[in-house]
Order: sequence, then C-alpha cells, then structure tokens
Amino acid sequence: MRVSTSVVRHKRHKKILKRAKGFHGARKLRIRAAKEAVMHAMAYEYRDRKLKKRDFRSLWIVRINAFVRQEGLTYNRFIEGLRKANVTLNRKALANLAVENPSAMKDLVALAKKHVG
Repeated sequence: MRVSTSVVRHKRHKKILKRAKGFHGARKLRIRAAKEAVMHAMAYEYRDRKLKKRDFRSLWIVRINAFVRQEGLTYNRFIEGLRKANVTLNRKALANLAVENPSAMKDLVALAKKHVG
C-alpha cells in the first residue's frame, strides 16, 4: 500500500510559513529558506531569553551603584552591609526603591553603613 504524506506535509509547511511571517524575500515564501530562517530565529529566541535576565540584573546593579555612590558608599560595601543586617531584598526591588522611593533607599544605605563599619 502506498502512503500519501501530502496532508501531513502541507500542515508542517503551513506551520513553518506561519512562523516565518514578517521575514523578507524567500525566507517567508519558500519552505527550505523559511525552515532555516525559523530554526535560527528559534535558537536566537532561546538564547535571548537567557540574556534578558542577565541584562536586567546588570541594569539593576548599575542603578543601585549610582544611587549608593551619591551616599558615599560602593555597591559592594552596600550589599555586604545589607547582608550583615539580614536585609533580604533582591536587586530588582533595590533598583526600584532607588528610582521610585529615594528616602527609603537612603534609610537602607544608612543601615548598611552602620553594619559595614
């Protein structure tokens, strides 16, 4: 018995072309080119989801450091002071405090200074 793969193949091709929407030239029209472009796009998607976390963490650290240096402390000493004071705020929360609530952040800096020495 001969098996026809046309229905399955059309579904698979449609799925690839749907993901290739917005690509330019042959990469959105031809199956082979679209498949390769979609595979690369998926690899970049996966990689960049990891990079996004790294980028945001470094942004938060830069914001915290900028604020803390104005108060006469370095980022490293500030984190050390918070750790010794048993303050368990993550960097995202600290960066938000530095931007949105400077007075609360100044209190934290004073607390860290007290525990660092």
